[in-house]
Amino acid sequence: MNLPFYIARRYLFSKKSHNAINVISMVSVCGVIVATIAMVCALSVFNGFSDLVSSLFGHFDPELKITPASGKVFNPNTTTFTKLKEIPEIINYSEVLEDNALIRYRDRQAFTIIKGVDAQYSEITGIEQILIDGRYVLREDVVDYATLGIGLAAMLGVNAGFVSPIELYVPKRNEPVNMVNPAASFEVEYAYIGGVFSTNQTVYDENYMIVPLELARSLFRYENEVSALELKLAENADLSSVKRKIKELVGNDFLVQDRYEQQADSFKMMQIEKFMTFLILCFILAIALFNIVGSLSMLMIEKQKDIQTLRNMGANDKLISRIFLFEGWMISGVGTIIGIVVGVILSLLQQEFGLIRLGSSAEAFIIDAYPVRVEIADLVMVFLTVALMGFLAAWYSVRFLGKRWLVSKPIEQ
Repeated sequence: MNLPFYIARRYLFSKKSHNAINVISMVSVCGVIVATIAMVCALSVFNGFSDLVSSLFGHFDPELKITPASGKVFNPNTTTFTKLKEIPEIINYSEVLEDNALIRYRDRQAFTIIKGVDAQYSEITGIEQILIDGRYVLREDVVDYATLGIGLAAMLGVNAGFVSPIELYVPKRNEPVNMVNPAASFEVEYAYIGGVFSTNQTVYDENYMIVPLELARSLFRYENEVSALELKLAENADLSSVKRKIKELVGNDFLVQDRYEQQADSFKMMQIEKFMTFLILCFILAIALFNIVGSLSMLMIEKQKDIQTLRNMGANDKLISRIFLFEGWMISGVGTIIGIVVGVILSLLQQEFGLIRLGSSAEAFIIDAYPVRVEIADLVMVFLTVALMGFLAAWYSVRFLGKRWLVSKPIEQ
């Protein structure tokens, strides 16, 4: 067995002659444990919220989305996209045409994003699962229907089933503005209100209106063009592999985005918040690790006779320094392991039973309890961070305080 490690282990778990050293050592271990638990739980909660946001966007965003790298629209009726639709992992696809428009209902109006979709759209996303009023319908006979976000519906003061249609206005494409009669410069279409959806995401609830693709093409004056192709993959398909195949097929003229890339700003913000929280907890951990400095300094003073005995037996300064270096590292190591285990247990209990609630009102939040998801990568990062900071705290104690207490000198009688 490694001699410095063996002696350090004895020092850590044996009773000291001064009880204060035991107390400081336990405080050091407990400080590391608490900081590690906080890191594991905080990172797991951020993972849970990331999954929650992803699931909310998942009812509206497709698994993969193909958009032009430049320009607004493209023609999907080409050989390239015919081959793309033959990829076995792609089980369904929807043609989509999006653009801005002014909409009006009686004396109220708002700017919105018109999203024209085909009949396959409901199979690509979970739009029918987030309806809160009416039903999802695009067209019946000769009547076009629109499905609005809840925020947009509130701005217009409408609900599903209203007898009057919504008016859709778009400037006529490739035509100059008629200064004599400006109203003639607008393309106008009408759609009745079929349903209202809620994603609990402002970007969709307050800005989007879903209409039939044919209505959107007529409004924006396009023939076959679309602004995006939205894809649904087979249940066991490898998303990264399919994405790579599509990129190779369509080339650099198109962007192929998964759900995280479609909402890059939202997920980047969550990652930044997660990182900043981790940094704050690292500062708290650093404060807790100052106890290691105090614990090691007092232990060096107490063990002066043991140090002299080791020197008489042939131990050099390097071996003696390693004893106290291992001692400090073991304090942080024991605290790290216990903290990670307890943190994982608490996270799993929260995931299973929802011990910590978001609020007393069941309708105030989307979910009742804090969501959590434990990631192995987070546990590895926490372990390495705490172990490294603990080693640095021990190294500082031995490197600088050891100059006074670990140097070769006779014991004072």
